[in-house]
Formats: sequence, C-alpha cells, structure tokens
Amino acid sequence: MEKIKAILSASHEVTARFVETEGPKILSLVEKTCEVFRNGGKLLVFGNGGSAADAQHLAAELVNRFKRERTPLPALALTTDTSILTAVANDYDFSLVFVKQIEALGRAGDIALGISTSGRSPNVLKALARARELGLFTVGLTGGTGGGMPEVSDLVITVPSEETPRIQEGHLLFIHVFSELIEEAYFGK
Repeated sequence: MEKIKAILSASHEVTARFVETEGPKILSLVEKTCEVFRNGGKLLVFGNGGSAADAQHLAAELVNRFKRERTPLPALALTTDTSILTAVANDYDFSLVFVKQIEALGRAGDIALGISTSGRSPNVLKALARARELGLFTVGLTGGTGGGMPEVSDLVITVPSEETPRIQEGHLLFIHVFSELIEEAYFGK
C-alpha cells in the first residue's frame, strides 16, 4: 500500500505542475485547433509505442465524441495503418513512416501533433520537421527537457518529469483536458 500511495503522490505532483506550467499552452492549442477545424483543416497525430496508443486515443475522442453528442471532428492517427507503416519501413526506413503520411495527407494550415515521451524519437522529429516545411502548425507533446522537440515544433507541451510513466500520465491528462475543451470551444457549452 505504501508503494501505491507513493506512486499516486508522485503522479499527482507531476500532473499538478503540468497543469500549472503548460495550461496556457493547452488553451492556446485549443484555440488554434478550433481555428484550423473552422477553416477545413485537420489534426494529424503520431507517436511510437505508448505514444502511438495516445495518438489513436486522441483521434478517437475527436472523431467519435468525448463527453457529448456532436458531429465528428477531423483528426487522424498516423499510427494505425500497418500496411503503410510496414511498407515505408521496409522500402525506405522506419524513420520515415510518419514523414510519408504527412506528405500524403498534410496540407498547409493543418496541425501535426507528434508525441514522444523523451522528445528524441527520430521518426517523430523528422515528421514534425517535414510538416513545418509544408506549412503545417507543429506541436510536440513530450516530457523532461523536450529533447529535439523545440527545434521542430511551433508549440511544445512538456510534462515536467523524467519518468516515462509520469510523462505518459500527463499525456493522458492532456488528451482528456484537450478533448473536453475542444468540445466546449468548438460546439459551445
């Protein structure tokens, strides 16, 4: 029980600092995303491992619904098409699995949101760099020092921890807060 309480305490501490330090950035991203949606743009989300699951989770909350019945919002996880992922990895290199999809699906004015707990995932960084070149608004969702995210992102949202589980808990909190705020801002209260 003491170990469980210690984990819970550490999680609360990190998420509280995360909301305090990154809350204004999240609000800014909500405004930007609503603007992009109103202008016919979309949100492209990607990451590896647990971050791939987070990308899918975020896209599902926006396309389906979060807390209320509403029309779908245009979000796509670039982590779900195994044929594309394996073809690009086999024919080129795994570091290009998201770049190719950004080139195929991204348009100037869209948002590319890359998720990496360390901020050092080569395929995420390359995709954000390419998205920026193509005129997409780039967002890095990360932890710790942010790794290479600041160099390739217009906006970096960072969970203030070096521990992967705490960073991932912060990312889950981001997904839920962001989804709820998008619903309210885009569709009204």
